[in-house]
Amino acid sequence: MTKHVLIIGAGIIGASIAWHLARAGARVTVLDAGAPGGAATRNSWAWINASWGNPEPYFRLRLRSMAAWRRLEKDVPAIKVNWAGGLLWDLPQDELEAYAREHGAWGYGIRRVDRAEAARIEPQLRNPPDLALHVAEEGSVEPLPAAEALLAAAIGLGAEIVAPREVLALREWNGRVTAVETSAGALEADEVVVAAGAGTAKLTAGLDFAPPLDAPPGLLISSRPHARLLNGLVMSPCLHVRQTATGCLLAGADFGGSDPGGEAERAARELFETMRGMLKDGNALEYSHHTVGFRPMPGDGYPIIGRVPTIDGLYLAVMHSGITLAPVVGMFAAEEILDGRRDPLLKPCGPERFAAK
Repeated sequence: MTKHVLIIGAGIIGASIAWHLARAGARVTVLDAGAPGGAATRNSWAWINASWGNPEPYFRLRLRSMAAWRRLEKDVPAIKVNWAGGLLWDLPQDELEAYAREHGAWGYGIRRVDRAEAARIEPQLRNPPDLALHVAEEGSVEPLPAAEALLAAAIGLGAEIVAPREVLALREWNGRVTAVETSAGALEADEVVVAAGAGTAKLTAGLDFAPPLDAPPGLLISSRPHARLLNGLVMSPCLHVRQTATGCLLAGADFGGSDPGGEAERAARELFETMRGMLKDGNALEYSHHTVGFRPMPGDGYPIIGRVPTIDGLYLAVMHSGITLAPVVGMFAAEEILDGRRDPLLKPCGPERFAAK
């Protein structure tokens, strides 16, 4: 019997799970309160990496997903990843060296570069760093087109995308989620996947299991399209910036964007001027707009991926590193939902770690 899986959330994570499930033969329905593509996905800087700040198990999961992105490009040709590499020096020198030693020992393709080499990699830098780290295998993707490409490919395999359609509640009966209540009535399924990003907390609030989630805001600015200024991703102490496929320069105070407080427009204009000053031809850039996205952040920093142990029929997929992890989460979730196989790389990511507390 074909399993019917209902996915709440049409961002990059929900889209990847939908495509992998549909390709494996499941009946798939995707719901989203807004337009297909999701909210956090639209407002992502979209850096594909296994960079600093995470323990080794999380690094291994991210590295596996970087390889999965290359497979996904072949399977869904509409997805285009820019594997242009990342140049990073946004840490104090001792931490930069420690990061290089640690991740180099783990097998990450990281190398130290001096001022002359940094200037060769990114000739537009007005003040290249004396020491930076370069990872040629890192990349970026245009997040909304990538999510839309996955959804279109899933539709081609028989999936149904229902959006906008707000999910009001999960219907639980005798310890099992049997349906979802939507703005247009109830929908039943064999299994429900919550890939709703920052909206996950609201959906799980009425259940016996409610994982700790935060959703800090992140400010990103965009220039108007411009001729090519940057070759890859640049992570400096003052901002992170990349140039999109359409020529816009997209920047935040870090890779997730910064909290603008109550004055987003003023903060955006200041960040834009910082970006202009960073580049030799920066004065030619014109301001376009800013966005403020809300990033889903599990309480302990690890993704939450897996079945909820106390509630049958409910699968969670929520994380901050959604762009990097999307391909591997889709692949692993489809295997677990349909065949019961859970990849060992997901061991630290199980929802049961919160249920136990």
